[in-house]
Amino acid sequence: MKNYKLLTPGPLTTTSAVKEEMLFDRCTWDHDYKEITQKIRTQLLEFAGASKEEYTVVLMQGSGTFAVESVMTSTISNQDKVLIVTNGAYGERVVKMAQYIGLNFGEYSVAYNEYPNEAEIRDILEEDQEITHIVMVHCETTTGILNPIEMISNLSEEYGKTLIIDAMSSFGGMEINVPDLGIDYLISSANKCIQGVPGFGFVIAKLEKLRACEGNARSLSLDLFDQWKEMDQDGKWRYTSPTHVVAAFSKAIDELVEEGGISARFTRYQSNNQILRERLEKVGIHAYISDEKQSPIITTFLFPNEHFNFVDFYSFVKERGYVIYPGKLTDVDTFRIGNIGEIYEEDIQELCNIIEEYMGVVTK
Repeated sequence: MKNYKLLTPGPLTTTSAVKEEMLFDRCTWDHDYKEITQKIRTQLLEFAGASKEEYTVVLMQGSGTFAVESVMTSTISNQDKVLIVTNGAYGERVVKMAQYIGLNFGEYSVAYNEYPNEAEIRDILEEDQEITHIVMVHCETTTGILNPIEMISNLSEEYGKTLIIDAMSSFGGMEINVPDLGIDYLISSANKCIQGVPGFGFVIAKLEKLRACEGNARSLSLDLFDQWKEMDQDGKWRYTSPTHVVAAFSKAIDELVEEGGISARFTRYQSNNQILRERLEKVGIHAYISDEKQSPIITTFLFPNEHFNFVDFYSFVKERGYVIYPGKLTDVDTFRIGNIGEIYEEDIQELCNIIEEYMGVVTK
């Protein structure tokens, strides 16, 4: 296979050093491997600005969706009710989880290119005293919109609700101080902004809340409490862990630190995003999300005209070394370009040159 650069929201382009970590076979019971797990847990707490006295980290096998479902099935009891705030497909997936699990829930939904409205959420919380938990996706990968985490944090604190944040596509790529925001559970994945490979997700959990979850889980393998209890002893996962992925993620964390930490990575991502939006705007390809709502992670672009053929466009770009993403909207034709991973300004500039070439060819 030809080696492409992935301009996607994960899996993404990783460094050679991260890939090389997967060439060595490790034993799940081995002390050295357990130490890798504990190192990861400690470093993730540091990224979150959280102390080990107040918070802990639980790693969970599977994709990010598995980690989200582990939180939903383990932290919300039959006596609780959860409000799920949605403006994209990944928030809607949380709704689907709630339906499968059989949770008592309500959904507050707005358009994919709009922020959740504070006054409307406040009205819901005032009217429905049964609500105990609030869930929201921070960066909705459907569109690239960056939802107002401070607003939902303030409401959660004011009304005394447990706050669950899906930070799948934002944690590690932008500063999120978990204690300051009063987040009880933050969920992310190995193959996003920390730039590892797919295979596990992680949950940064407030210890007080997690300890109260014993016996809630409706799934054996996704039981977040039991996973924490086992892992907290000496770093052993309950069931077979993705050893190669774990080692690669540890290396990816080291590289994040070497880059200058989350603030430095955010600067790179944001610069990539600005260049991309500005240059594509000049050739008639407009972003779906407005500037003030745009995350630095992934951008959704509208088809430039009715004759635009995404399959042809995708092939043109891929043949020149880059892979992009199809759109995820049903009411308007779009495609998506991510700028996270081992992607730098020269990559974005080259991609824009390729797209400009394509637009010049198809509009002649």
